[in-house]
Amino acid sequence: QVQLVESGGGSVQAGGSLRLSCVASRYTYSRYCMGWFRQAPGKEREGIAVIDSDGSTRYAESVKLRFTISQDNAKNTLYLQMNSLKPEDTAMYYCAADWSRRCHHYWVVTGLYNYWGQGTQVTVSS
Repeated sequence: QVQLVESGGGSVQAGGSLRLSCVASRYTYSRYCMGWFRQAPGKEREGIAVIDSDGSTRYAESVKLRFTISQDNAKNTLYLQMNSLKPEDTAMYYCAADWSRRCHHYWVVTGLYNYWGQGTQVTVSS
């Protein structure tokens, strides 16, 4: 059973930065898709960024050019660097993984991911 553990959330003012981390208990699959999702109160969980096993990345339009997803395979860790944060970025952020295949065309669909972390809260004040 693979476990995902997020960290790095917190409270920042608008325009600030945070870096989220997600440590996976195993990271030895040749094909996988890992990503970050977020869920604000009263809203559905939305996909914001994924990274494929070949290193390619995809982003939601709402975070493109502000957020950067990356990975360190040696540390079994996925990162999300968040810059120029806005109040609308306030949400619980979740790490997700699909260890069976590369990123799907419809990567934002939460049902494609069979492993999830417990979430880390990000709060951005104006």
